[in-house]
Amino acid sequence: INLSGLTLGDEDFPAFLREQFEQHRIPHHKICFEITETIAVINLANTIRFMEDFKAIGCRFSLDDFGSGFSSYGYLKNLPVDYLKIDGTFVKDIETDAIDFAMVESINRIGHVMGKKTIAEFVENDVILEMLNSIGVDYVQGFGIYKPMPLDSL
Repeated sequence: INLSGLTLGDEDFPAFLREQFEQHRIPHHKICFEITETIAVINLANTIRFMEDFKAIGCRFSLDDFGSGFSSYGYLKNLPVDYLKIDGTFVKDIETDAIDFAMVESINRIGHVMGKKTIAEFVENDVILEMLNSIGVDYVQGFGIYKPMPLDSL
């Protein structure tokens, strides 16, 4: 579930969310919230508080677009995320750009050292998929895996 900066800044949102969990009997452990790196660091204290509160009841968090912001590794140490989504701008050209490959490899490694699972975005072909597999990226997403489709088509 993608969370916007506006949502994270809404003081009433946590109570509303808890009410929805209870009213609809939503199993907390099946929920993963996605927050972009940029949004997370704009209001770091509130973001961390929100994440810690909802991790305590079993929800999980993914940090999207990792690597696109400033001082990414510094912020990562303080954000209690479960998944690290490697920004697709690095992933899409790893087969032709050694620097992008090194960036992806570095982000993947630091994520694993910190006990986080990694997800690579923009996986567009089998060559990129194999390169990501060779460095141990945990999950992938992109048109090279499968095009987005309506849930009822699955």
